[in-house]
Amino acid sequence: MLSIAKWVKKQIKRLGSTFPKKSASGRLEAKSQAFRNLFPQKVKIDRVATGFQFTEGPVWFAAENYLLFSDIPANKIFQLTTDGKLTIFREPSNNSNGLTRDKQGRLIACEHGTRRVTRTEKDGTITILADQFQGKKLNSPNDVIVKSNGAIYFTDPPYGIKPEQQEQPIQGVYLITPDHNQIILLADDFYKPNGLAFSPDEKQLYIDDSQCRHIRVFDVEIDGTLANSRVFHDMNIEEPGSPDGMKIDVQGNIYCTGAGGVWVFDCQGNHLGTIVTPERPANCAWGDEDGQSLYITAKTSIYRIRVNIPGIQVP
Repeated sequence: MLSIAKWVKKQIKRLGSTFPKKSASGRLEAKSQAFRNLFPQKVKIDRVATGFQFTEGPVWFAAENYLLFSDIPANKIFQLTTDGKLTIFREPSNNSNGLTRDKQGRLIACEHGTRRVTRTEKDGTITILADQFQGKKLNSPNDVIVKSNGAIYFTDPPYGIKPEQQEQPIQGVYLITPDHNQIILLADDFYKPNGLAFSPDEKQLYIDDSQCRHIRVFDVEIDGTLANSRVFHDMNIEEPGSPDGMKIDVQGNIYCTGAGGVWVFDCQGNHLGTIVTPERPANCAWGDEDGQSLYITAKTSIYRIRVNIPGIQVP
């Protein structure tokens, strides 16, 4: 993938953000009846915002009733309400990518531009949680999740830097301990670690590798470290697109962006079907008051589709 500077130059001139009321083109590609049961009858994929450069990292703020998401090359975090109001939440965002919230509701962000993971305090100040490991700068933190005990897990591929800028000898997956005093390397054998998500009981952690185009699953030990790595599903098909962001519903179904759209798996790794999106998706997040809307960041636009089973929501 291109560095941020080259990536920005590759983008087309930005269009004004609009909020079409009509449904965007897209479809459900079912491989099983179980997939059909996940969605209301006659469900539509709605485009709720467009005109961006490359959207990523969506996260829902339940109490405030809005979605935050990154536009990486635009160097902004946007805020989108359910009635279609779009505002800039942060500029510059340090080319933020993955976003989530901790158990106190504070924003956690992976920043490509500064190569760090940060926390936004309630007063708006920013705390650096991780920017180096063993005395060397991180690559470009990509996606991030928070365990119920406060531990923070993040992936660190080199997408946001040039090859000559890389100081870490590996593309790692890391744990920031609940007290935020220690950073632990959990896995060093990924080529391009990207999206990650916990099972509903937090006993398993799913991590995809965008270069290998597969999802791996690990057992989560009592101390938060990982064991028993195995391939959960191989997503390597001829169509362009790689596994990226992941989210899981309360029944353990996995939604992972990839070639052709958002792939949906049951907890045994069976591919139930695909939400075929009008643009290649990068990430997704559960939202709305009932947690039964899946918001999808896909290149220049944000899409939303209703589901029957609520997703696992952040605070």
